[in-house]
Amino acid sequence: MKVDKRKVVIVGTGMVGMSYAYSLLNQSVCDELVLIDVNKKRAEGEAMDLNHGLAFANSSMTIYAGGYGDCSDADIVVICAGVAQKPGESRLDLLKRNAEVFRSIIDPVTSSGFNGIFLVATNPVDIMTRITCTLSGFNPRRVLGSGTALDTARLRYLLGDYLKADPRNVHAYVMGEHGDSEFVPWSQALLATKPILELCNESGDEGCRGRFDEIEEEVRTAAYKIIEAKNATYYGIGMALTRITKAILGDEHSVLTVSAMLRGEYGQRDVYVGVPCIINQNGIQRVLPLSLTEDELDKLGRSCDTLRESFDGIF
Repeated sequence: MKVDKRKVVIVGTGMVGMSYAYSLLNQSVCDELVLIDVNKKRAEGEAMDLNHGLAFANSSMTIYAGGYGDCSDADIVVICAGVAQKPGESRLDLLKRNAEVFRSIIDPVTSSGFNGIFLVATNPVDIMTRITCTLSGFNPRRVLGSGTALDTARLRYLLGDYLKADPRNVHAYVMGEHGDSEFVPWSQALLATKPILELCNESGDEGCRGRFDEIEEEVRTAAYKIIEAKNATYYGIGMALTRITKAILGDEHSVLTVSAMLRGEYGQRDVYVGVPCIINQNGIQRVLPLSLTEDELDKLGRSCDTLRESFDGIF
């Protein structure tokens, strides 16, 4: 992939896709942006709307509604298409409804000659990313999902607020399924280079660990609360996708918690799950294994089992 080309194709112009597109435009992340949707008229309208804001943007981006043939020379194809999550519906409940949608997308994308990187946002994202990898036949390192990148951002925001510290100096991750079985490996959580659990013990605050448990639960249930309040989540994930895109196009070698195929890491195989990875122009350069405790490894194992069970029977 040529780093200086910077062409992104978005499949699905719903709220997630367009929040992502708006974020790409405002941050001048790419040079060419193509919008594809089963509703071509909507894609055309969205392209027009974005183009009308170019005069106010720091960008000379080319934006247009296109078709799958436009994927042939794209650097990244980002899949945001799918049926929406209903209030009270788990991400895994979406699986069967979204699997059929993906069958109609992946084949024409690969048939175009596309040889870039697939980035998946559609929920349940870990399973949909694995479906994308299976249908495309691509090297798993070139197929990644948004994973727990947004969950990790939520965690750092809440921890920063509690610790009265800049969230950018909080180094903690959410791992596992982007969903109900995700967890925080607290043994690896740091404020600068100081272990957060050690900081907690030194503070003498007896409610410290309890607050950490509450924060973990807040992160895990955040999407449900947002959906209950406004029917969907899109701004946060749009910005998370933009961050991942910048890491790919800029060949950054940044560490982000994306959905990646495990091939022996953490004792797990043949499952896509949210883990810290080094991201560069080739997609996932490598999974970055953390030194998890036995309890944390068990939690990751259970999360992986949940994802495997959900995937079984699709193919």
